Amino acid sequence: MRIRASVENWDQHHAAVVQVNDSIHELNIPPASGRGSSINGGQLLCLAVATCYCNDIYREAMRRGIEVLRVNVDVEAEFGGPGEPAKSMSYRARVAARAGEQTIRDLMIHTDEVAEIQNTLRRGMDVKFGPIEVIVEG
Repeated sequence: MRIRASVENWDQHHAAVVQVNDSIHELNIPPASGRGSSINGGQLLCLAVATCYCNDIYREAMRRGIEVLRVNVDVEAEFGGPGEPAKSMSYRARVAARAGEQTIRDLMIHTDEVAEIQNTLRRGMDVKFGPIEVIVEG
């Protein structure tokens, strides 16, 4: 699976697009009151963690034959000043399913262990920048 994301921003316009393989989705994220996005990267990172866990609960439940009725995920991160990485991140989840309490607990723990975004953050990875494209306007 190849995932791409792009943002284009100019004078009170903001476009955010994500693509998974050949499937393209536009996200409705309004521009900030000046320039940029009304949502920052830290917020989107927290949303990515929550979304990953939510989706993976359903995926892992299906593999185990568990009917999940509802998933709630809350993520909290503490960021410092500009340029500083997050100091901490934690999340919690509530899962309602047609299964016994221990079965649901086991599902939730297993899902945390296999959640791709969580594992990417926990293990870290190289993030490369470039090539740089510069446009000089009049």
